[in-house]
Amino acid sequence: MTSGTGGTETSGSGDILRTLELLWDTGRRPSRGPKPGLTLDRIVETAVRIADAEGLEAVSMRRISTELGTGTMSLYRYVPGKGELLDLMLDRVQRPGDDVTALGENWRATLEALARESLALYQRHPWLLRVNQSRPVLGPSAIDGMEKVISRIKPMGLRDPELVSVVIMIDSYVTGAARTRLYAQEAEHRTGLTDAEFWAAQYPVLEKVMTSGRYPVMASLSDDAFSTEFDHFEFGLQRILDGLEAFVERQGRDSE
Repeated sequence: MTSGTGGTETSGSGDILRTLELLWDTGRRPSRGPKPGLTLDRIVETAVRIADAEGLEAVSMRRISTELGTGTMSLYRYVPGKGELLDLMLDRVQRPGDDVTALGENWRATLEALARESLALYQRHPWLLRVNQSRPVLGPSAIDGMEKVISRIKPMGLRDPELVSVVIMIDSYVTGAARTRLYAQEAEHRTGLTDAEFWAAQYPVLEKVMTSGRYPVMASLSDDAFSTEFDHFEFGLQRILDGLEAFVERQGRDSE
């Protein structure tokens, strides 16, 4: 899979009211197009498939029309342009599952599940990391997801702004971890060097540097200090949750 190296695109950059109509199915429906079977769902699914395979920069109205075997102008009967299409794509891939129990039995398990599912989402759709979602147009998927998560973490007993901040905290952590993984994959793709080969190329110089006495702390680290076998994502996630647990306990004591 190719994620592409294009620039960032921004959610909410199209006609916001028209996007909301499309997301919530409250607006005008297109007249029948010249190609039977052409639907908004097919257009969005095709756009997502292209983005998954070739990156977000490969998605254009012309490319989608070619994939669907129809004229480009036919697509504009359904969606005004790429800005609105991008928000529909975001809503499509972020659609939460129907199994609420998959979120866990308590707030900590819910946040663990949220983090792992979000990481998996970025791995399935790496182009999401190319989208600035600081101003999202809220569709059914976004609100359904927040409804499920917030309802499961309500027992934390935090104020509403704090509950929202908890979700933002987890999302920010996962996004950073996913971006690091994506960059590593792109580096390997561009250079043709695996991680092992990359570090092996530096070893002769680094070995001399570490034995020079200039960096005694670094030189004293164990052989497995930078092992790729260590799960940095899971370690960091658990420490965040430990901190939240301590905070929740302290809040509970203070309220007694």
